[in-house]
Amino acid sequence: MTTEDFAPAKVNLALHVTGRRADGYHLLDSLVVFAGVGDRLAVTPGPELRLIIDGPMAGALTAEPDNLVLRAARFLGEERVVIRLTKHLPVASGIGGGSADAAAAIRAICRLRGRALPEAALTAPLGADVPVCLIGRPARVQGIGERVEPLSGLPPAHLVLANPGVSLATPAVFGALRRRDGAPLPPLPPLADVADLARYLATCRNDLEDAACALEPVIGEVIGALGDQPGCLLSRMSGSGATCFGLFADRTAATEAAAALRHRQPGWWVEEAAVLS
Repeated sequence: MTTEDFAPAKVNLALHVTGRRADGYHLLDSLVVFAGVGDRLAVTPGPELRLIIDGPMAGALTAEPDNLVLRAARFLGEERVVIRLTKHLPVASGIGGGSADAAAAIRAICRLRGRALPEAALTAPLGADVPVCLIGRPARVQGIGERVEPLSGLPPAHLVLANPGVSLATPAVFGALRRRDGAPLPPLPPLADVADLARYLATCRNDLEDAACALEPVIGEVIGALGDQPGCLLSRMSGSGATCFGLFADRTAATEAAAALRHRQPGWWVEEAAVLS
């Protein structure tokens, strides 16, 4: 028996750094959505815990004992499954690939064993993004990632995700921050359509963007290239980078923008996807 699960890309539409705890962890306030592009996991009973990695982005990962997927299995007390991770998302790219993989592993193992999912907040020791990835719905995320408030009422939207082929270590980006005391997200108003969402997001920011651009200036080029595409309502970096997104109202405009970017920048990773509800 094999169970499968999808690990969608996590996109921070806005990310405010609102403080820093005494232990060094940063406090965040973020609006998170998930895109219809991601990795896939298959879990099968086996004699021991084992991870197999394939897919177009497999070369950037190894099945070391501290791999987040294996840590997620051990978090559940599971030592007798074979997990196949088919990697499509770039690694260390600000779209929660490892956390989404861990969350998918938890869902698949629980389904395989017929057990209930753990409470999302309890998975925070695995990583700040794992709780929201376990829920897998649009959400406001606060604290160090353990406070997740699912959101309803976001309008349908499409994203173009673009990564210039550079990896950024999250600690390095946080280390380059100039300010750590930003205001929280403004209240989310009723949103009639994606244009309303874009107007709201324009009042927000990603507080990690300037620091990431200082470390990898090409990120600014990606944001600009996305923003120049016809129909793009807003472009911004996701998470700690280097993946950036363009927000679009319809699939046609997003598909054409993605095709144009691939033609212009064949070395970039570019994907179009709907925002999952």
